[in-house]
Amino acid sequence: MDNFMYDNIEWDKFRHLFKRQEIPAKTILLNEGEISKQAFYIEQGCLRVCFNNNGKDITFQFFFEGESVSSIESFRTNQPSLFTIESIEPCIIHSISKKDFETMIETSTSIKQQVEEHAFQRLIFYQKLFLSRIKDNPEKRYLELLENNPKILLRVPQHYIASFLGITSVSLSRIRNRR
Repeated sequence: MDNFMYDNIEWDKFRHLFKRQEIPAKTILLNEGEISKQAFYIEQGCLRVCFNNNGKDITFQFFFEGESVSSIESFRTNQPSLFTIESIEPCIIHSISKKDFETMIETSTSIKQQVEEHAFQRLIFYQKLFLSRIKDNPEKRYLELLENNPKILLRVPQHYIASFLGITSVSLSRIRNRR
């Protein structure tokens, strides 16, 4: 759904199904272990997706304006979410319930195709992320982040970036100082 929701006439037909919310930073939209009942579209702000690993908070993705996020496996299958969704900045988000989402994709083949394409793009992203964690060292992951998604480095606190890269904040500082 990235960047097309409010630019598309088809989506406008369903705008009334979305609930607009202004939320402060550090607002949890979904807790790990809960069943997801909503999907979110970000009008303004930044969300992170994280999980708890033996008491350690691990961030593995960031979402910004024009992007959508949900715990898709939980949203679609009613299984507990594998992660938490939390705001990093004050945000304006639009949420849609599972029932309304299902109505929307059953009613519109165009939106259903767009949602399927979005899911496919997320799968590609996760595959690249997974392979990067296996084959690339932290400095290479940082350089790729700098090249491919510099807004993360400008808007996200360093401890979340370090967690995303799989390193400590101290290691991230060392890598940044070498640049």
